[in-house]
Amino acid sequence: MKHPLKRQLRRLATERSYQLVAGSAAALVLVSGASTLLADEAPARQQTSAAVAEVAPRLDDVATRSQARVAAPAHKPSPSASPSPSASATKAKADPDLTRKAAPKPPSTKVLRYDYQAQTTYYNCGPAAVRNALSASGVERTQDELAGPLGTTEMGTNSALDTTRVLNQIVKGDPYRTRMFQGTPSSAQIDRLQADVVAAITDGRGVVANVAGSATDTDGGWHSFPGGHYIAVVGYKNDGRTVRIADSADPNLPSYWVSTIDLANWIATRGYSA
Repeated sequence: MKHPLKRQLRRLATERSYQLVAGSAAALVLVSGASTLLADEAPARQQTSAAVAEVAPRLDDVATRSQARVAAPAHKPSPSASPSPSASATKAKADPDLTRKAAPKPPSTKVLRYDYQAQTTYYNCGPAAVRNALSASGVERTQDELAGPLGTTEMGTNSALDTTRVLNQIVKGDPYRTRMFQGTPSSAQIDRLQADVVAAITDGRGVVANVAGSATDTDGGWHSFPGGHYIAVVGYKNDGRTVRIADSADPNLPSYWVSTIDLANWIATRGYSA
């Protein structure tokens, strides 16, 4: 009685496996499992194998197409496609020339509005020059208020390093820098002085220069300070080749023009704050 029952079970399993194979590829697993359980009967195994062999090529074809769809890229960018915004931004960041804006050209001539004051003592030219330069920036200070921070005594004010220090204590942003000359200025130093004056005046700041010796202005006037003197530069013309001097030494001659070359030679072994 066991063999007929077994054959009946085998026939039912086989018929069920055909239905599952036709409906879904997942049924192959069930068919294989059922065939394994009935492995002692060769005819059933051959029938099941034949069914699988018939369906397998179609399943292999479905699997192959599925793998092809997975492997294929969703989108292949065109070689001529435009770069993404992030790529453009990265390129611009890497290449400053793409983002740098040209600075506006300074005017050929500019003279600042300032409040002139002659020095109150014979040794107060340093505080007077700093005071006149600050007035061009709209800052009001008395010579006495500036004399202490500058270290001014009857021997005068020590150097341009002091005028730079005090100017930066008062003017926001520490914009002033000291340029010292060790002797007769070179062409490069003269060019530097011209550029510094134009930049400072364009920025609304007066320049303070420590001079010694003599210089002749553009009108032929002679100015001589053998022991040293401080002056304020409050303007320029001819693109900085000529500069406007506010001189506290003589209230009868409060200002005049000198060439930048003459100013550089007048500074000579001293320095300036710009």
